[in-house]
Formats: sequence, C-alpha cells, structure tokens
Amino acid sequence: QVQLVESGGGLVQAGGSLRLSCAASGSIPSINAMGWYRQAPGKQRELVAAITSARSTKYADSVKGRFTISRDNAKNTAYLQMNSLKPDDTAVYYCAAGPVSAYYTGSYSSWGQGTQVTVSS
Repeated sequence: QVQLVESGGGLVQAGGSLRLSCAASGSIPSINAMGWYRQAPGKQRELVAAITSARSTKYADSVKGRFTISRDNAKNTAYLQMNSLKPDDTAVYYCAAGPVSAYYTGSYSSWGQGTQVTVSS
C-alpha cells in the first residue's frame, strides 16, 4: 500500500508560479511511475504530466513549455513546477503512483487527496 500526500497548492495571479509536491510513503518499491492529474469543475480528470523512475516524462499539450515534472527518488517525492499559470489551469491537482505500466496506460494504483490550484485573472 502506498500513501501519497500533495502540498503546494494555493491562489496565484495569472502569470505566476507554483510548485506542487507529492510525498510517497508505504510500499515504495512498488512505485515506478508517478503522475499529476487535474480536475476542473464540470470537467473530466486529465493527465497533466507523468514521470518514470528512469525519468522519462510526458506532458499534456496544454502545459508543455510551462510545467515541469521531476522527482527525487531518495526522498520518494515528485514535483510539478508550474510557471506562466493561466486561469484555465485552475483545478484540483492529484498525484498518482504505480508500476511502470501506469505511465503508458494511466492505470495508477495509488492516488493522493488532491490540492487546489486557483489562478486568478
């Protein structure tokens, strides 16, 4: 069993930056892929970015060039650096973790509770 705790969300003006963190605990060896998803009111949850333990990464087209996903394997923590934020980035952001297959399929086995990001215009 893996527990994930997100932090770093908040209110920021358009053009600003935030850095989200996701700390993992529990059955760490089972984690290879980690991902960030978001869900805005009335919309489906969508992938923002994902990273494997080998540091392969992928991003949603809407955040490419603005967001950067990274991880510190020694600290069992993943990060999402968000720059040039837009009001459309407003959502609850969720961290996810799972085996390497989850990077390709989106079938993550563990999810955090989410952290709110609000971007004002």
